[in-house]
Amino acid sequence: MTDKTSFDFMRLSEREKYKLLIGTVVPRPIALVTTVDQEGRANAAPISFFNCLSAEPAVLALGVENHDDLSFKDTARNIRATGVFTINIVSRAILEAMNVCAVPFASDIDELAEAGLTALPGSMIKAPYIAQSPAAFECRSYLNLGIGNSREIILGEVLAAHIRSDIVNPRLHVDPIGLDAVGRMGGHGYSLTSETFDLPTMSIEQWEERKRAMELRREDA
Repeated sequence: MTDKTSFDFMRLSEREKYKLLIGTVVPRPIALVTTVDQEGRANAAPISFFNCLSAEPAVLALGVENHDDLSFKDTARNIRATGVFTINIVSRAILEAMNVCAVPFASDIDELAEAGLTALPGSMIKAPYIAQSPAAFECRSYLNLGIGNSREIILGEVLAAHIRSDIVNPRLHVDPIGLDAVGRMGGHGYSLTSETFDLPTMSIEQWEERKRAMELRREDA
């Protein structure tokens, strides 16, 4: 066995914990989150602390970092004010546009316009979805959790999905190559999902058969 370096998280700084987590919990999907404020102005921000937690109810989770002064960023503030948000999946085609949306613009700047992205009106909520994204999920706030002072965990129940027609079939299988989603790595790193493979889960019978075959090979060696 290889040597391991152990870390006591109770003794690490916030920054040290962050570096270890984002460098090892990879690749993380990226949510390009669109919201509106109480005046109806749109905001877009990429969030890589994001994943799917449940299918029934259909729940997606966001970890939204606060500003350095612990005030809410636009995404968290808008969700608290309106109770809705849309998660747009980031594909390779909109990677550069997503990076523009990460620029710390003032609250009155439309990130979507700056990035050259098209906002389409939501079918069930006020938050728009992005035309160029291969898949988008309209969500209403399901549960908000304050994690210390630095971060909000936001759970959203999916009310509607908009998926590019050429990548989803009548059996509701989504083509991962067509989706071409981008993942977040540590530091400034990203990963692509264009190379995939299948690995079915084995039944007990299949595992027992495989185990017997391995034992026979060892006996013959």
